[in-house]
Amino acid sequence: MKRILAGFLAVLFVVAPVAGVDRPPNFVVLFVDDLGYADLGCFGSPDIRTPRLDALAEEGMRFTHFYAQPICGPSRTALMTGCHPLRVAEKGNQKQIHPVVHTKEITLAEVLKEKGYATGCFGKWDMAGHSQTDFHPGLMPNHQGFDYFFGTPSSNDQYVDLYRNEERIEEKADMSMLTKRHTDDVIGFIEKHKDGPFFAYVPYSMVHTRLDASPEFKGKSPRGLYGDTVEEIDYNCGRIIDKLEELGLTENTYVLFTSDNGPWLIKNKDRLDGTLPSDHGGSAGELRSGKVSTWEGGVRVPTILRAPGRVPAGTECDKIAATIDLLPTFAKLAGTEAPTDRVIDGVDIRHLFAGDFEEADENRFFAYYFINSLQAVRQGKWKLHLPRPPNPPWLGPFSRNNHIAAADWQGFAEPFLVNLESDPGETRSVAGENPEVLESLLQLAEKVRADIGDHDRVGENMRFFDPMEERPARPPFPHLVRRPKPKG
Repeated sequence: MKRILAGFLAVLFVVAPVAGVDRPPNFVVLFVDDLGYADLGCFGSPDIRTPRLDALAEEGMRFTHFYAQPICGPSRTALMTGCHPLRVAEKGNQKQIHPVVHTKEITLAEVLKEKGYATGCFGKWDMAGHSQTDFHPGLMPNHQGFDYFFGTPSSNDQYVDLYRNEERIEEKADMSMLTKRHTDDVIGFIEKHKDGPFFAYVPYSMVHTRLDASPEFKGKSPRGLYGDTVEEIDYNCGRIIDKLEELGLTENTYVLFTSDNGPWLIKNKDRLDGTLPSDHGGSAGELRSGKVSTWEGGVRVPTILRAPGRVPAGTECDKIAATIDLLPTFAKLAGTEAPTDRVIDGVDIRHLFAGDFEEADENRFFAYYFINSLQAVRQGKWKLHLPRPPNPPWLGPFSRNNHIAAADWQGFAEPFLVNLESDPGETRSVAGENPEVLESLLQLAEKVRADIGDHDRVGENMRFFDPMEERPARPPFPHLVRRPKPKG
């Protein structure tokens, strides 16, 4: 009996620690809709109170040069596939403003699920059709790698229907309670899967308008209803963090908080940064412009990462990183690989997560796509806006962009080169002073076009999965074609 007990204790003390070490980390991605770069206290907001997210930044890392996409659907597509949206295959070999992502694309959820992760999505999907009713059920989360879904097909422009998995459980839900209800389900999911690795993707519907907040928060922020919704998100992110702590999962969980794009300036007076209590859009701070643009204010987003013991506390990363990097990075952290049968735009940034900034690739670049066209490229501190007319005809209905200030949609007769270190507001071109940099970035842009594509060409590695007679010469964007008005 003593020998049996001794053997049991030996197994307990040897195997248990190894099992703890071998268990892959959990991932929680908090993905806010339309939050501006300067809408958190830790990113400079003077009047929106975000104590829980500020504390998260103190316990982890702030990314100050982290990129998403200019609008909703493309941003979610980039995060889920690790690719620039124009590259991604869509249903029917079409290219849409908000991608309708093909089932043969491989999502982050599918990569992690194959490694044994429980996967849950809580909030706005927007990858099966940009509509509450006109979407493809077979492309919703349960068909794209998620075990569980509680949320809504698309944006809350007017109303939202709520689904649990594939069943619509509520029509025109109370939008004031969305943030709380989504968080409640996240917490339940974490409790259920606390003993194994899990991936919780939380694309909150707020702060996309129409805005609303629960009675506990409504009317409480100095910044008006917009501030109410941000402060409610802050509180509910805190609830998720508290649950991880309660369950002893803090040290084995990466929590990443970010936004899908910059602030929606059309919701503010004069399309300026949101400062007034009556403004229903956010602020990009010192960055120029906002959502629906490829200025920094449209695509550089506030980002926080925390994983105690894995991510150094109180640090700031000023290296280029993006939502497209999450798939290859999470895959490596989980002990697996990103897909190798296709081009993935994102790169493994585990070295940045660990604070090893000196290992960053100084040649890393980022391509700024607006729907069907390449508008800018960045490498290091240099960003080049490419020439384009004031109202590009290839953008169809978007050729006249009323979402941003008129001065930010004038086009560029010549290449517009910016030093983002000295001029984060992108106020003047230094192309004439830096001819070698200009030429290098123009060549980089041509390589990107040849690979991914542009409004007037299909890139070599642009994907089409459905049968077709021949590859098209231009990306097939039916929603960008201007139809002639009927006569008479």
